[in-house]
Amino acid sequence: MTDRPALSPSAHIDGFARARLPDAADWPEMFFALPELYYPPRLNAGVELLDAAVAKGWGGRPCIRFGKDVWTYADLLDRANRIACVLVEDFGLVPGNRVLLRAANNPMMVACWFAVLKAGGIAVATMPLLRAKELGYILTKAQVTLALCDVRLAEEMEKAKSDATVCRDIAYFNGDASDGIEKRMAAKPALFDNCPTAADDVALIAFTSGTTGPAKGTMHFHRDVMAICDAFPRYVLKPQSDDIFTGSPPLAFTFGLGGLVTFPMRFGASTLLAERATPDALPQIIADGRATVVFTAPTAYRAMTENAPAAAFASLRKGVSAGEHLPKPVFEGWERHTGIRLIDGLGATEMLHIFVAAAPEDMIAGATGRAIPGYAACILDEAGKPAPVGEIGRLAVRGPTGCRYLDDVERQRKYVQNGWNLTGDAYRMDAQGYFWYQARTDDMIVTAGYNVSGPEVESVLLDHPKVRECAVVGAPDADRGTIVKAFVVLRDMRHAAPETAKELQDFVKATIAPYKYPRAIEFVPSLPRTETGKVQRFRLREPAKP
Repeated sequence: MTDRPALSPSAHIDGFARARLPDAADWPEMFFALPELYYPPRLNAGVELLDAAVAKGWGGRPCIRFGKDVWTYADLLDRANRIACVLVEDFGLVPGNRVLLRAANNPMMVACWFAVLKAGGIAVATMPLLRAKELGYILTKAQVTLALCDVRLAEEMEKAKSDATVCRDIAYFNGDASDGIEKRMAAKPALFDNCPTAADDVALIAFTSGTTGPAKGTMHFHRDVMAICDAFPRYVLKPQSDDIFTGSPPLAFTFGLGGLVTFPMRFGASTLLAERATPDALPQIIADGRATVVFTAPTAYRAMTENAPAAAFASLRKGVSAGEHLPKPVFEGWERHTGIRLIDGLGATEMLHIFVAAAPEDMIAGATGRAIPGYAACILDEAGKPAPVGEIGRLAVRGPTGCRYLDDVERQRKYVQNGWNLTGDAYRMDAQGYFWYQARTDDMIVTAGYNVSGPEVESVLLDHPKVRECAVVGAPDADRGTIVKAFVVLRDMRHAAPETAKELQDFVKATIAPYKYPRAIEFVPSLPRTETGKVQRFRLREPAKP
């Protein structure tokens, strides 16, 4: 096997993860452009974010808010230490073992995540809506022997365990069973001898959300967890210690892990967790909890702009949008409604978190932003060479984090080329270094010799008063090969008629180049989405017929 980049001596007794890292030639080029990104050889992200916070004197500060409950940093440390004792003493966890975590956004999910890292385990967090088949795939792919699961999600977990025989034990929390986590941890001490992991030991395996097919496992080191805290939030978001973070992304989604756990904790702030933070519920959560920073998806910002009074957001200072491109009408509508200029962050599970964004005062409506401090980004042409300013090409990025797929050579070599991480996004870059989203590279529509950006057409359609949501894809056509097709959710589906389709087509023709208009429009009650809110365009393309 090809030698991998030089790594520190591992603290992992179970060598599964290191043995399944990509070969050296397939790694992205890593660089550390900021002084904050240089970490000592021995680093445990759980210890750095939690134990170190208490050592700084933050123990009495609020850390997790959940309904009427408030856990301080000291409370979280106490619980994480006890759970870590349970993992090691009751279940025989050794450093390097993978532990599946399954719960909605609640305090015990966070405590379990920290316990796994402090014990030297590898956290494999999963979305609460995953079913047994999907869980079984993850258990098998990551060779997970132990799962920590919210008791309310036991049914699918038990089914997955019976199918994926590698999983030997399930421990349940948020219940009162005699063998549950709470009863076990009550009998354990509040002190734990933390595992001295290497900075480049794997801390977590994050599975992608499946927008382009089966989920892929991405491996991230302890230093990666810290790097995302010391880049985007420090230089772009600029949180304060009295900030209260909240939002909708699941903690199993790296957008949520950073935005709702590691970012606030790195700066001594607190997080307001909610198990059901839908666009309908989020305004009240923000208002009741006096939240100051919110993380959610573009669709939620659009819905909250339309359906919630501005007074609900009086406490907010910042808003971060990610998961999908933030359309210009949504950015401008939110600013008019609340006075807040959103941060449109581009991230990827493969990169762990956001790498292109801009501070609110530097945001340009419709643009994603620039490469954030610590990262470099460029546009590559089909030959893999830097494209001229203004030319559409493939977005490439590198920095202190990068793609390392779990035991997947083919996908690794597709994502990482010549040291660059190719995100799968088509962008253009202007002379000021701002990146302008065009489409996913597999969503660029070539019709009658023209290149059409689906998101550009979507942005126009979203400006029409009858349109609530839409997605634009290429559909096969006997004469043109491919045509532009729009799937449209109307505000009032009683208007779903040929006359409305013609109205929308004319609206697009009058707004952008006529060749970009959707020749086919299908009215649908909803768009297929992942649990993280991303539209699954591949599902729209599969049955697409004009």
